[in-house]
Amino acid sequence: MSDAGLLMDRMYRRQRFIYDATRKYYLLGRDRTLAELDARDGDGALEIGCGTGRNLVKLARLYPRAHFYGLDVSSEMLASARAAIARAGLAARVMVAQGDAASFDPAPLFGRAEFERVLISYALSMIPPWRDVLERAVDVLAPGGALSIVDFGDQAGLPRWFRAGLRRWLSAFEVTPRDALPDALAALAAARGLSCRAASHMRGYAIRAVAEKPAA
Repeated sequence: MSDAGLLMDRMYRRQRFIYDATRKYYLLGRDRTLAELDARDGDGALEIGCGTGRNLVKLARLYPRAHFYGLDVSSEMLASARAAIARAGLAARVMVAQGDAASFDPAPLFGRAEFERVLISYALSMIPPWRDVLERAVDVLAPGGALSIVDFGDQAGLPRWFRAGLRRWLSAFEVTPRDALPDALAALAAARGLSCRAASHMRGYAIRAVAEKPAA
């Protein structure tokens, strides 16, 4: 297992049991992003950094004719994801696998090389080589597909004291907001011929972004 996998396993070995109950109060904008994913009949949708599988279960219920795939580096989180998927009776349409978000090959993991929808929800802020993850997400995007991102923003509109306290608290969980995310995504989209848009929410608390690949 990679060093990143070991670190995440140590962090979430116990936290995974309360993760969804606690994170819902500050991982803001997730459900709006899921509702706007627009996975269509027969589409394959991949979540990079799927954690406990919470988003995958919601997506599979929102889009009952699409197929969903989840990737995570932590075996502990994937144990929770597989249990959640089984409880929901969604094992026929939701598959998860362990892999490095910056270098995974989806073909041996999931039996497909491309996805019509790719989602990264509050994961880039936990992955040091986050720019590599962006590139890999675009690599596996099918023609006409879309990459959707939601994560912590730069908090530029929040009071300075609140921003400083929030960042100190996030750092205790190995979380670092990627202030350069909008520019990095725009540069990557321009280099790869994609269109993209990004918007700040809640005075910069969160950022939501979409990059779209032209149809073949």
